Amino acid sequence: MNNIELPVEKEPEVKSTDDTSLLVIILDTNPGQKLLRENPNIITQVVDSVVAFGNSHLMQKAQNKLAILTCHSKTSQFIYPGPKKLLDVRQIDGQYEAFTLVEKTVKQNITSILSMENSGIVTESLLAGAVAMALCYIARIQRTKANGVKLNCRILVVTGSSDSASQYMNYMNVFFTSQKQNIVIDVCALDQHLSLLQQGCDITGGLYLKVPQVSALLQYLLWVFLPEPPIREKLILPPPVKVDYRAACFCHRELIDIGYVCSVCLSIFCKFSPICTTCHTVFKIPGPLAVKPKKKKIKM
Repeated sequence: MNNIELPVEKEPEVKSTDDTSLLVIILDTNPGQKLLRENPNIITQVVDSVVAFGNSHLMQKAQNKLAILTCHSKTSQFIYPGPKKLLDVRQIDGQYEAFTLVEKTVKQNITSILSMENSGIVTESLLAGAVAMALCYIARIQRTKANGVKLNCRILVVTGSSDSASQYMNYMNVFFTSQKQNIVIDVCALDQHLSLLQQGCDITGGLYLKVPQVSALLQYLLWVFLPEPPIREKLILPPPVKVDYRAACFCHRELIDIGYVCSVCLSIFCKFSPICTTCHTVFKIPGPLAVKPKKKKIKM
């Protein structure tokens, strides 16, 4: 997360008096994902679906805003709008220039990022850091908007990675920050169920969906995640899944059902320890219970 470059925008200020919707998409491009290791060519279809979904969001209203981040094993980076100068794009085959700009910028930046990534080393994706970057970007846009403008912000995470209990505290920090800022987090899982991200959706009031078929990703994105949160109550959407609220222990970073909680810093451990490894509090170990001696029977 070092040397983070903020994206450059032509007009960072929102000048419209109408309600504006800002959508920040976090795309997991880590080649260590099981989905990409088994079929590396599927990344092209996922990127095309995400670009088409982002353009559909811009098509809904002229005032809508879009930002896309890519997340992989070493860092997270904005790919639209990118840190570099905007491309000079002309109309191609009757396509709207703004849509062409999104497509070319995203594909160009993803190509350069994947070329620097070492696919031989399998490491987890830094999704929690990407959500934190998205929250910082939203806070900056909130500060630069005109007075009287209502800006509705939400985050969509598209990932095929597995759960990462080692990022448990980072996840909880960004989830409760999003809840405090009234920012909805949606999650689209491509490979397997993610219990920690399910908790984030439930905490922020977002939607969680595991796509049955990656080939139909665009259809699911348009059906479930394109409508704004206030409109979703009037639509027939997939039923919510049962949220797994298990916590990750601080010692082995594994999800547990029953554990020990430090009474000082609320750290969670799967096994009892006389000293908290987080705040170094020493606990008093109660001694064994006293056993009353049995009375001997007096022989008559």
